Amino acid sequence: MTTVQPVPDEPMSEELSEEERRRCKMALDKLQPYFVDKLHPLMEAKTIQLVLLREVLDYTVLRTEETRELNKVTTPLSISQPQNEVRVAFLASKQKAAESRQLEQMLRTATRLVGLDYPECYLKDNLCLSCPRCALYGGTSVKAGRGEARANIKHRIEYSTAFSLMPFKDIGESITFNALIDVTQTTGQALGDRYVVIPATVFPSIVTLRSVTWPEFVLTVKTLLACHSYGAESRTGGDARNTVFGMVAGWEEIITPLELTLELYDRRDSLTGEVIKSILEDYEPLAGNRDRVRIFPPQEVEDLVEKAADVPLDKKFLQASYQDVADYRRAQLERAKK
Repeated sequence: MTTVQPVPDEPMSEELSEEERRRCKMALDKLQPYFVDKLHPLMEAKTIQLVLLREVLDYTVLRTEETRELNKVTTPLSISQPQNEVRVAFLASKQKAAESRQLEQMLRTATRLVGLDYPECYLKDNLCLSCPRCALYGGTSVKAGRGEARANIKHRIEYSTAFSLMPFKDIGESITFNALIDVTQTTGQALGDRYVVIPATVFPSIVTLRSVTWPEFVLTVKTLLACHSYGAESRTGGDARNTVFGMVAGWEEIITPLELTLELYDRRDSLTGEVIKSILEDYEPLAGNRDRVRIFPPQEVEDLVEKAADVPLDKKFLQASYQDVADYRRAQLERAKK
């Protein structure tokens, strides 16, 4: 009889040398003016917007109501066609919930594999308020005693509702489902309907970073690329892929997902980085600090995403990231005592 041996966890990649670490940081130098050197309770105006297309790759349930219907909203069809049309709404809370948990799980796995022991952290009632996830997504302590002020970390990653590029009538579908009776191997009475978004549906989306460090940018990019499951009933669907097509930095948000969707609908036959760059350039004159806006061309966007994804979550990177949060919390507490 053959004994099956458990497969051990693969070791993390070797620690980067100081020179390799310097090169990683230099690879992101084009964004350096929009990073902060350290976390601070008082945020700066430095803003980075990641423009991405979320492509649904399986039947996906995007709902919040008990009626089991998809979240829908009426918007203009496009910039050039102002007539109203119904679209599916991918709520900001649904995007944030999936990606916050993805980062949480990624940090838990990475720290365990390099032998680091940090306080247990999980949503929603046991936030540690001392990890990179809490520092980026924010959180409030639920353990404060009577008369004691609750610790609070303001979020520095922002989401907005994303709207389907195509109208609801083209991408929404109702699927009837039933159950198999084991004894007779026949299907019984239909159990109900699932209202779903069909595969290949595209949701133009924007994730906004405010006052982040370069390691936080790296963690955000890794999270977006790694997160593939969204919506309700994700055990039987909800697969998606996020692709970053554009990037703009400045002292404010330059464009919203609704504006992006309306612009892209008129150019839906060519969803490329160049098209998104041209849209961003159209919105640059609307900025309050135009001289601070930088729109990255497609090749630079691709390079920045690739370099961020290539940064290993080794022991030194993780220790430095957790230390940044510890320093931030110390500064926050010192300010509270004054």
